[in-house]
Amino acid sequence: MSSVPHGAGTAMEEGAELLRFSTCGSVDDGKSTLIGRLLFDTKSIFEDQLAHVEDVSRRRGDEYTNLALLTDGLRAEREQGITIDVAYRYFATPRRKFIIADTPGHIQYTRNMVTGASTANLAIVLVDARHGVVEQTRRHSLITSLLRIPHIVFAINKMDLVDWDENVFRTIESELRGFAARMDVQDVAFIPMSALNGDNVVDRSEKAPWYKGPPLLHHLENVHIASDRNLIDVRFPVQWVVRPQSAGHHDYRGYAGQIAGGVLKVGDEVTVLPSGVKTRITRIETFDGPLEEAFAPMSVTIHLEDKVDASRGDMICRPANQPVVGQDLDAMVCWMADAPLAAKNRYALKHTTRNVRAVVTDVAYRLDVNTGHREQGVAGLGRNDLGRISLKTTGPIFYDEYRRNRATGSFLLIDETTNSTVGAGMLLTAPR
Repeated sequence: MSSVPHGAGTAMEEGAELLRFSTCGSVDDGKSTLIGRLLFDTKSIFEDQLAHVEDVSRRRGDEYTNLALLTDGLRAEREQGITIDVAYRYFATPRRKFIIADTPGHIQYTRNMVTGASTANLAIVLVDARHGVVEQTRRHSLITSLLRIPHIVFAINKMDLVDWDENVFRTIESELRGFAARMDVQDVAFIPMSALNGDNVVDRSEKAPWYKGPPLLHHLENVHIASDRNLIDVRFPVQWVVRPQSAGHHDYRGYAGQIAGGVLKVGDEVTVLPSGVKTRITRIETFDGPLEEAFAPMSVTIHLEDKVDASRGDMICRPANQPVVGQDLDAMVCWMADAPLAAKNRYALKHTTRNVRAVVTDVAYRLDVNTGHREQGVAGLGRNDLGRISLKTTGPIFYDEYRRNRATGSFLLIDETTNSTVGAGMLLTAPR
């Protein structure tokens, strides 16, 4: 089976059988090796890729084929034996399609980990059985809970190096269960494995007869994700107004974009924000033809009964179920830039398809991601910090609380001087 080609994400996302998952954990816990093993055992790599990895492994003096090289693509990563950038890989089984984000484990690249995990349905947090729960385990587990990733798998890796001792596994499992209970995580699984040897990765291992659960791939294929998306609150950010102006389409006016929440049906009454004009959906189109209904996260073009003055950045929703409309925002932010975030700093803010300018009005606290402690009275946030801030925007945005809708509850902060993304935020509506 060949790997899914790069760029297939959009088509795959519109299918019901796609699972996006990320791997995280401390340095050397085996994240890249685990992904390499999944790709290898599901026959999702090309023969020339495998031959190259075997050759590189031999030249490096490795005693085995180092499957981590399938994802550690940067020269610096291969030299240091760590993941720096976020590596995306695609594979499929008869039951489901997958997009993997292999995120860095080093504290220096926390921002990369946040980026890779931000769109995941599931996170695999690897733990080295020899070392147990360490600082980065707690750090990445807390970040996955802040990102509202609904499913977490704690993969207790390198069990072969502790002779598959059940007591080692149970001790780590007990500590992580207590930590997960404080993080408000709903679905947690624990799997003992050896990514290097493939035990409990794709096939169940006979080396752990005391473990009665499924191997990792079986869990990934069967975890229930259909109810994870918000299919209640209709949210359709307009990305583009389609006006061909051609001889055959004089009166064609469609509103294109990706559905961020809910279900759209032909005949539904909707409201266009910020104008508040009410109208009805007369047609829903996709690349493959018209539909009677569409749901998140499908990309569609919709037609409205009236010639509404709507443009990029406007939001289509239900008249009786509208998002928050506001310019005063509270948010949790992961800061990604070398220059610190501080009160009175100004940035461009991108939210769904809407772009406004924003000024930081307050830095409430910095979050200690190791303990969950809120450090009050800080002057600002440094690179890789997470904290709560307040913003004032030049125009209203239409949003939901991040825990309710990850698409309409997130935003990016951009340095207008360099055009670099400097922060990723999760919107809050509850008071401090």
